[in-house]
Amino acid sequence: MNAADFFTGLVAAGLLAGVPLFLAALGEIFAERSGVLNLGIEGMMLLAAMTGFHVALATGSPWLGLGAGGLAGIALAAIHAAGVVYCGGDPVVSGLALGFFGGGLAAVLGIDLVGRSGPVLPEYAVLGLSRLPLLGPALFRWNILVPLTVLLGLAGWLLLERSRFGLRSRAAGEAPEAARVLGVSVTGQRLAGTLIGGGFAGLAGASLSLAVTPGWVDNITGGQGWIAIGLVVFSRFKPWRAALGAFLFGALRRLLLDLQGIPSLPLFKNPNLGYFLAMIPYLLTIAVLVGEELSRRKRRLDGAPPCA
Repeated sequence: MNAADFFTGLVAAGLLAGVPLFLAALGEIFAERSGVLNLGIEGMMLLAAMTGFHVALATGSPWLGLGAGGLAGIALAAIHAAGVVYCGGDPVVSGLALGFFGGGLAAVLGIDLVGRSGPVLPEYAVLGLSRLPLLGPALFRWNILVPLTVLLGLAGWLLLERSRFGLRSRAAGEAPEAARVLGVSVTGQRLAGTLIGGGFAGLAGASLSLAVTPGWVDNITGGQGWIAIGLVVFSRFKPWRAALGAFLFGALRRLLLDLQGIPSLPLFKNPNLGYFLAMIPYLLTIAVLVGEELSRRKRRLDGAPPCA
């Protein structure tokens, strides 16, 4: 493999692998902007991945599977909203419980799906542009999920930053008492933010089993739900920063796999070193969290707003 092919494959894989990370992070931005923390993204993605693949296998339509995955995420988000928004429960406890519940339920219900192949979301190429050297195949030959995610990201940004809904959600999350005085339904905004977040997490999970790594295996997410939460911190609630972080993490995961296939590297002779490489994305997630916290403290000392 020459350098051009290596780079093209890396960019293309980063775009596709970044799709579930970005969708999950975008959903969590909606939830946290309204004032609801959800740590159950991992379990929601797992249940959605299993549900989406099962429905696609049963109906022959990956689009129905994608929609079913989104609905599975919304269903779990409704449970979280009932416990946190309406009953005043601890969001950390509720989110962790939801994550374990979703992951366990997916493992039990999906046991007969392991090893089976089913329909996948289609791939398209822009005629002419996809043949451009170097970046042509990476940017203009993609799974349909890539442009769909771009559109969802733009819609999410408009809804969060350029709409009355986004303004009310931010008020509900940052100053709920003041929002109530102004007539904003804090409960309604938090419910909406949590359900939207669940829908995006469901789409993220379904995208894994229907496009990124087609099929179903237990723990198909591999901790990506937790990385998505780290991306929310990195993004400072800005969708474009979440998209950038998702692409970088997606490209990094592909890079670590490609490095193990180069004969001249020690990784080729000792595959066990690959386990150490697999730790890098999660170590970087921890580093991002620590770095953002230190940056937040510095901004606070300088008198800047926390989300600046």
